[in-house]
Amino acid sequence: MKALNRFNKTNILNYLSTVQLIVIFYVSAVLISTGLVSLPFLHRPGVDLSFIDGLFTAVSAVSVTGLTVVSTADTFNTGGYFVLIFILQFGGIGIMTLGTFIWMVLGQKIGLRRRDLIKTDQNRATFAGLVKLVKQILIIIVITELIGAVILGTYFISYFPTVPEAFMQGLFASVSATTNAGFDITGTSLIPFADDYFVQVVNIILLIFGSIGFPVLIEVKDFLLNKKGPMSRFSLFAKLTTTTYFTLMLLGALFIFIFDRTHFFKDKAWHESFFYALFQSVTTRNGGLATMDVSEFTIPTLIVICVLMFIGASPSSVGGGIRTTTFAIAVLSILTYARGKTNIRIFNREIHQEDIFRSFIVIHSAFMICALGVILLNYFEPQFSLMEILFEVSSAFGTTGLSMGITSDLHTVGKLVIICLMFIGRIGIFSFLFLVRGQVIKDRYHYPKENVTIG
Repeated sequence: MKALNRFNKTNILNYLSTVQLIVIFYVSAVLISTGLVSLPFLHRPGVDLSFIDGLFTAVSAVSVTGLTVVSTADTFNTGGYFVLIFILQFGGIGIMTLGTFIWMVLGQKIGLRRRDLIKTDQNRATFAGLVKLVKQILIIIVITELIGAVILGTYFISYFPTVPEAFMQGLFASVSATTNAGFDITGTSLIPFADDYFVQVVNIILLIFGSIGFPVLIEVKDFLLNKKGPMSRFSLFAKLTTTTYFTLMLLGALFIFIFDRTHFFKDKAWHESFFYALFQSVTTRNGGLATMDVSEFTIPTLIVICVLMFIGASPSSVGGGIRTTTFAIAVLSILTYARGKTNIRIFNREIHQEDIFRSFIVIHSAFMICALGVILLNYFEPQFSLMEILFEVSSAFGTTGLSMGITSDLHTVGKLVIICLMFIGRIGIFSFLFLVRGQVIKDRYHYPKENVTIG
C-alpha cells in the first residue's frame, strides 16, 4: 500500500507542470498562513478574526500586497507580528527561494526538477547559476532587512516609549519595506513620519531594493566588489530595468506634483511637496506605504497612481503588476513602429521578437483581468465610486497595497475578487495563463496567410 501511495504521488507530481506545482505551493502557503493568522493566541484580547478576513490577510501577506480588512496593529500581538514577518519573507523572496534554502540546510540535493521550479519562480530563462542566485538573493535581502531594522529601531527610540517596542517597530518596518509588503504596525502607515525625512529616505531605499529586481542588485554588488567589468558589461536586463524604473519614479513624482500643485500642495513648502510627491511615486511601484491619505489627491493624480501601480515593479523582484520591462518594451515597440523601423534597438542590443510578443500578451491579459475586476466590484459593491474601485483593483493587481479606504468595507464577494487579483498579481500573468493552457504543440502545417485591416 505504501509503495502504491508513493507511486501515485510520483505520478501526480510528474503529471503536473512546473507552473502548476508553483501555484500549488503558493496556494498551500496561503492556506497555512490563513491557519496561522487565525490562531487566537496571536491576537489581541477580544479580537475575533473571521475566516474570510483571515484568508484575505493571508493572501495579502503571501502576495506582499498590504491591503487589509482589519488593522494589523489592533488585531495582532507581538507573536502575530513575528508570524506576519515570517509570511512576508516567503511571499517577498519567493516560495522556491526560501524552499531551496531549507533544502540546502537539510542537506538535500537540488535536482533538475527543483531547479526547474526555482527557474520558474524567479522568472529565469536558463538553469545556469540558479542555486548561486538563490544564495545571493537571501544574503542581500536578509542583510538589507537587518541593516534597515537596526537603523530604524535605533532611530525609533525617540518615538516609542520603550526600546523593545522601538526595535519591534524598526524590524517590522524594515521587513515590510524591503519586501514591499505595505503592512504596518503603527496603525496609520507612515503618516506619523510625514515630516520626518530621515525615516522616509530609509524607507525609500528599502522599497527600491525590494522592487528594482534581484538580478540588478546582484550585478551592482558584483560591480562594486570588482567582480564586474566596466559599465558596458551590465546586462541589457539591468540597464533596461534600472532606466525604466527610475524614469517612472521621477515622472510619477513630477506628474503627482503638477496635478496637485494647486490642491494638496498649495499650502506646502517646497521640501514638503518634494517628499510627498517622491514618496508616493516610489511607493506606487509596489510599496503600499503612505505618508498621507491618498484620497486627498485629485482625480488626475489618482489615475497616474493607478497607472504606476498597474505597471508595478521589476521582474524577479518582490513586486507585481505587468513589470517595468514589459512596459518599456511596449513603449519602445510603438516608438520604433512610428519611426518606420521593425527592430527595437536599445543599449546597442536588439530585443527578441518573442519578448515583444510576450510583452503585449501580458499587457492585454492584465488589462482584461483588471477590467473584469472593476466590472465585478462595481456590480457587487455599488456603494463605492468608480475611481475608488479602479484604485483598489490596480492596487491589488500590482500587489501595492494603497487604498482609498474602502478595503475594510467590502462585502464577502468583493473581498474574494480582491483576493483573486492579489494572487494573480503575485504569481504573474504568464503563470496564470500557463495554468489553463495545454502542452505546447508545434504546427505541422500552415494555412495560406492573408492580411487583415488593422486600426
